[in-house]
Amino acid sequence: MIEVQSLSRRYGKTTAVDDVSFHIGPNEVVGLLGHNGAGKTTIMRMLSGYLEPSAGTIRIGGQVLEGNAASIQRELGYLPENLPMYPEMMVADYLEYAATLKGIAPEQRYDAVRQAIVATDLGRRALDPVATLSRGLKQRVGVAQAILGRPRLLILDEPTNGLDPQQTEHMRRLIQELARQATIILSTHIMQEVDAICERVLVIRHGRLALDARLDNLRQSRTMMLRTDNAAESLATSLRHMPEVTDLLQHPDGDNSSRYTLTLHENADMDTAANNVAQCVMQAGARLHQLQPVARGLEAVFREVNSDES
Repeated sequence: MIEVQSLSRRYGKTTAVDDVSFHIGPNEVVGLLGHNGAGKTTIMRMLSGYLEPSAGTIRIGGQVLEGNAASIQRELGYLPENLPMYPEMMVADYLEYAATLKGIAPEQRYDAVRQAIVATDLGRRALDPVATLSRGLKQRVGVAQAILGRPRLLILDEPTNGLDPQQTEHMRRLIQELARQATIILSTHIMQEVDAICERVLVIRHGRLALDARLDNLRQSRTMMLRTDNAAESLATSLRHMPEVTDLLQHPDGDNSSRYTLTLHENADMDTAANNVAQCVMQAGARLHQLQPVARGLEAVFREVNSDES
């Protein structure tokens, strides 16, 4: 669906995006993460056709964005972080105006606006002026304009910004529903949103792509926690000499028991390593109390990628 090759964007002597390449398939939901100023917004603006890249190419649906922006944008919905709105317009009128700008045919606009209002649960506010809406409701109007016409590509910058917990849960369900027929790029500072919605994550650091990985792969820990009733030196020695182990930390508990943190080789099989660890424990005459992988959350991964950030 999206092919980005060697994408760069410079503002004078400042490089905001530096040689970024990635591919996103149809109906994928991808989280775009990074600290403020990392280059996320610049990437989204280039993908939407709002900004031209200084170098590199963008293909969406097989078409090169340069020279085909108008036709591609008809199949694209974009929610910027700060969406400009006309405060005096009613919600329905604003959405009809947005549908007109998007090139939706006159005979299709009513249905497009109605579907967007229903999807974002704005029915009771459709005739309210935008100026009277809360920040959270304005955010839902922004999402409504992005999904007008059921686009094949959605780019959402902080879609749950300003929403209360109930509205946030509604937005998650909506995005998951939209993913059945659209590719979605979601930028947010809230890691729980990425965990709940996305299948894959792209982390941008200093304008470059620092990580491109599926979330299920990221969650696969290479660390195991072992607890035994015996701190025998022979056990620690055996564990250190296991071919799957790259690092071992021992944590004496002071009650004739010990905890060990084992870090495995990147290509080590977790089940095989666990079986070998259990055998080491038995051969050392110790009793195995606990052996389990250590959970690795997205926040920990993000901190690792940005470990030298101040």
